[in-house]
Amino acid sequence: MGWAGKAILIGGLVAGTLDVGAACLITGRDPIFILQVIASGLLGHNSYDGGLQSAGVGLLAQWFISFGAAAVYVLAGMVLPILLRMPLPSGLVFGAGTYFVMNAIVVPLSAAGRGPWHFALKSFVPNMIAMLVYGVIISYIAAYYAKRR
Repeated sequence: MGWAGKAILIGGLVAGTLDVGAACLITGRDPIFILQVIASGLLGHNSYDGGLQSAGVGLLAQWFISFGAAAVYVLAGMVLPILLRMPLPSGLVFGAGTYFVMNAIVVPLSAAGRGPWHFALKSFVPNMIAMLVYGVIISYIAAYYAKRR
């Protein structure tokens, strides 16, 4: 596996897993519930009745999204090498962009049934911080593997 594949695999796995932990800290809910919330994007409200099976679907969905995010970053870094040379500012911008894409496009179009996104400052601040960290994790892992090639 080349450097890009490693960066996508490790970056997506680490960022996606830690993002679930961040959601637990932010909401005070357990990981099973958080993963069922994620699964509700695919399964709708039935995910809350699915126990560990729907939590497993949520974990796979979380990792799938995170692998996709890492792939976008790595591919963008191949076109714009500054992303790989300056991972902190690049990762912060990527994390902020990821926050808005997820909340304004992905979640409203999912089966979660939440409707259009509404901005709320109370939830914005901790969730944006979590997404900034998410972006920085992906950017630093991508930069690490790019330097080792």
